[in-house]
Amino acid sequence: MLAGKQSWIFQNRPVISATGTAAGPFEAESKIADQIDLLHNDLYMGQPSFEQAHQQLIEDASKLVVQKAKLRFQDINFFISGDLINQMTPTNFAARMHRIPFLGMFNACATSTGSLALAALMVDSGSANYVLTGAASHNAAVEKQFRYPTEYGAQKPPTSQWTVTGSGFGLISDQGTGPVVTRATIGRVVDLNQTDPLNMGAAMAPAAADTIIAHFQDHSLSPDYYDLIVTGDLGEIGRSLTLQLLQDSQMNINEQQFIDCGLSIYNPEQNVFAGGSGAGCSALYLYSHLWQALNNKELNRILVIATGALLSPLSSSQKQAIPVIAHAVAIESEGI
Repeated sequence: MLAGKQSWIFQNRPVISATGTAAGPFEAESKIADQIDLLHNDLYMGQPSFEQAHQQLIEDASKLVVQKAKLRFQDINFFISGDLINQMTPTNFAARMHRIPFLGMFNACATSTGSLALAALMVDSGSANYVLTGAASHNAAVEKQFRYPTEYGAQKPPTSQWTVTGSGFGLISDQGTGPVVTRATIGRVVDLNQTDPLNMGAAMAPAAADTIIAHFQDHSLSPDYYDLIVTGDLGEIGRSLTLQLLQDSQMNINEQQFIDCGLSIYNPEQNVFAGGSGAGCSALYLYSHLWQALNNKELNRILVIATGALLSPLSSSQKQAIPVIAHAVAIESEGI
């Protein structure tokens, strides 16, 4: 059901009935390592290229979801996902293996929540019984495309962020048990003329603030309705800027209530500059740590806002400004 100008309420409360996560060796040293289903011990993951390893992450997490749900791939109605690589080849090629009716979704690092919102809408409307959705990223593959190959050893400024090697997927169902998707707000493309591709936090903060404000206006809610408000990969700089933008708009959010996936995955000694990022950042944290906390009733209500920078290597080399977007999805513990 439409709420306000750009939001939905899911009256039938679609269930995230199963999840699957996979990650790389660096993430095996992270804060959430013991909550990730599958950890690879090398970046190639048995594949001949980093891009094919990226595909492997998607296939691994997807298989885990289906196995946990005690289903077969042919039982799934639709697969909705995307990634950051040219033409989303890792996701497209994984979809070739799944043979599930597929919708590719590109919203950069906001793909995880954009896909989840669309999956929940399909299930809520009765257009699907099961939708497999999520996102993934691979540090070496994404760095090679958008910046420099990691083996080049290019120096990065403190504003830069570390692309997560990880994938997170969930099964959105019209039945079963687990956390439920209750609301969503679809973001607008925002452009405040930020041009630095090594400062994604500053670029994405305006989109995060715009979507958060729209969510609370459309649903007539106050921030304290949620236990946590979780951004995807703003990092230190983007998080502080978003808080300031919200305060400037007379929306005061408790800083302890406002966390970021990119600041929550890694340990301090891992030195990830301003924080983690990538399409897999919010997906990995959501479908591991956050899903488990909701499922165990450690959290009751959360709002997840993944943010994406809609640049390409070409637009960046042409010094164009970076348009950004953010999508918000509200998830509640079952029975709340």
